[in-house]
Amino acid sequence: MTAWLTMWDATARLGGRRVLDGADLRVERGELVALVGPNGAGKSSLIRALAGLLPLDTGVARLAGDDVNDLSPRERSARAVYLPQERRIAWNLPAMEVAALGAPFLSGADALAAARKALDEVEVGGLADRGVAEMSGGERARVLLARALAAPSQALLVDEPIAGLDPEAQLMVLERLRARAGAGQAVLASLHDLPLAARFAHRVAVLDHGRVVADAAPLAALTPDILQRVFGLSARWVDGPDGPLLSAVRARPQGS
Repeated sequence: MTAWLTMWDATARLGGRRVLDGADLRVERGELVALVGPNGAGKSSLIRALAGLLPLDTGVARLAGDDVNDLSPRERSARAVYLPQERRIAWNLPAMEVAALGAPFLSGADALAAARKALDEVEVGGLADRGVAEMSGGERARVLLARALAAPSQALLVDEPIAGLDPEAQLMVLERLRARAGAGQAVLASLHDLPLAARFAHRVAVLDHGRVVADAAPLAALTPDILQRVFGLSARWVDGPDGPLLSAVRARPQGS
């Protein structure tokens, strides 16, 4: 089966600094893949490259088998929707209108219907008529996620979708992304919370210095060796009421 999202041997630079260094990744429809790594590992760059927003120096990024560089912006948006980590909104539009922007190629009525459904999906349907500038940061984050969910695409590329949310909202968002994968979409989400990545993702891809150094089911990807080498954590898996749980503490520097 051809993966919906594919990248191999990808290298890229930003401001003269190499942010991707031979990265390989594939995501099938029906999968939620968590992309994890320390700050500066290249997670946002990898997602932007798959979205066609960061040119590669070498290697290939493909959407549904086609090089992203060969696709028009409309074709790219039909195959994958991108949610950036930044949550700035230039105008104080009602949440319904912001969410409807995720479906620009639908008719007005269909776009509004998709927006309403997406707002309800992330539990802010009651804010549909409120201006986004009048919302809390967490509420605004949900509206922007609804904008991505309103898009009729087959893949979601979401960069830190749970950053800044309270614990209940974090669980809700990851449940929704897992459900989207279960409905047949390919979902790639960058996350900093390793226990939540392990809990919700079908696979975890660990990025370090622009390279994918582990890509497997959570227990196989987040091994004690990987956690120490990449994150500086001393960690082990323990039995929890709903399955294995990741127990981690910051490793002491050598000699301390």
